[in-house]
Amino acid sequence: MLYNKKSVEDIDVNGKRVLVRCDFNVPQDANQNITDDKRIVGAMPTIKYLSEHGAKVILCSHLGRPHNVLNDKIKLNKKEKAKVEALPEEEREAATAKYIEKAKGELKKLSLAPIAERISQYLGRPVVMASDVIGPDAKAKAAALKDGDVMLLENVRFHAEEEKNDPAFAKELASLADIYVNDAFGTAHRAHASTAGVADYLPAVCGYLIKKEISVMGGALSNPARPFVAILGGAKVSDKLGVINNLLEKVDTLIIGGGMAYTFLAAKGYSVGTSLLDSEKIDYCKDMMAKAAEKGVNLLLPVDTVVAASFPDPIDAKVDGETVPSDAIPADKMGLDIGEKTRALFADAIKNAKTVVWNGPMGVFENPDLAKGTIAVAQALADSDAVTIVGGGDSAAACEQLGFADKITHISTGGGASLEFLEGLTLPGIACLLDKE
Repeated sequence: MLYNKKSVEDIDVNGKRVLVRCDFNVPQDANQNITDDKRIVGAMPTIKYLSEHGAKVILCSHLGRPHNVLNDKIKLNKKEKAKVEALPEEEREAATAKYIEKAKGELKKLSLAPIAERISQYLGRPVVMASDVIGPDAKAKAAALKDGDVMLLENVRFHAEEEKNDPAFAKELASLADIYVNDAFGTAHRAHASTAGVADYLPAVCGYLIKKEISVMGGALSNPARPFVAILGGAKVSDKLGVINNLLEKVDTLIIGGGMAYTFLAAKGYSVGTSLLDSEKIDYCKDMMAKAAEKGVNLLLPVDTVVAASFPDPIDAKVDGETVPSDAIPADKMGLDIGEKTRALFADAIKNAKTVVWNGPMGVFENPDLAKGTIAVAQALADSDAVTIVGGGDSAAACEQLGFADKITHISTGGGASLEFLEGLTLPGIACLLDKE
C-alpha cells in the first residue's frame, strides 16, 4: 500500500498546541531505568522540529499493558478474573481487593515519568510531566505551555477507553490540542483513541518516523527495483497468511525459513519429525506453492536443516545439533535452524537482488547454537547493494544485536504494523491522516 500523507512540514504549527502520538513502550529494569531508548531517539526529530517551529508540544504514548488505573473502577484482567472465579465464593472479595491494590502499583511501575526525563536530556531542557491524561493536571499544564515547550501525558492505557477507541475519550484527548501528529508506526495498525480516534476531531498529519516508514516500505512494495526478494521466517504460517499471499503478487523470489518452513516442507510430502507443524495450513501451503509456480515466483525452502532432540530449555542451553537434508528429517528430531547449504542458497538470492524485505528469523536465533541461519541472512543483507528493509520484531533485534543495523537501508520500528503493511492491509493510524493534494 502506498500512502501519500501530509507531514509536520506541510502544516503551520507555530503557536499551535500539537498532540503527538509516539511509541515510548521502551524496556525498563525493575527500578524503572530505561535499558533501550531507541524508540525515544526515533521520535526526537519530530519533537525537535515542532519545538523549534514554535509549537506547544503535547506528547502521548502507551507503556506496557497496565490496568485502567485512571478510571473510576479498576477492572481485573482475564487471568485475574479466572483465578478469582476459581476460588470459593467466600474468598473472592478479598482476592479481588488484593489484585486491585496490586494494580494501583502500576501507576509508578508503568508511568511515563522516566521517559520525560530522558527526552529532557536529549532536548537539553525540562519536559513538563502530567500526572494524568485527560484530567485536570493535563489540561492545566497544556493550557500553560509556551511556544516551543514540550510536555508528556501519563500512560494513555491507564484509561480503559484508549484501546476501545472510545469517542468521548478521544474527544477529550483531542481537546488539549489544535493539531494531531502520529509518529508511532509501531501502533499504527491499532485503531485506538490516541492512534486514530483523535483524528476525528483534529487535522492530522504524520511525523518524520512514520513518513520514512511509509515512504521506504511503500516504495518497495509499489515500485521495487528488481529482482525483488522477500524473506519470511518466524514460527507459524498462520501468522503470515496474508503476507505470503500478497508478496506472491509482487516479488521475484520468496524465501521461507524459520519454524513456518516445516509446514511448507510437509506440504511437499516430506516428513518433518517433531518440528513445528501447522497441520491445518498444509493445504494453504500447497496453494501458495502452486500460486508461486503460476506467477513465475521462485519459492525457496530450506534444502537442509539443523535438527536436535528437543527445543532448548532454557532457551540458551547448549544444543548438540546435526544437519540433515530437509527431506530426511528423523522422526524423533526437531528442525531448529536452516543448514549450511540453505544459508548459501538464501545468501546467493539476496546477493543478486535489488530490493530485499525481511521479516522473521531463520531459526531459534536466541540460542547461540541455532543462530547461524539468522546471522547468515543478516550478513547477506549487510553485504548487499540492494535496498534492504527489515520488518521490525525479531529480525530487527537480530540486526541490532549483530551490529548490522547501520548497514541496512531501513529497519522498521513496528513488528506487527510492518507485517500488516506487507500484507497490504489498511493501517488505521495512517489512514486517518490527511492526504496530500
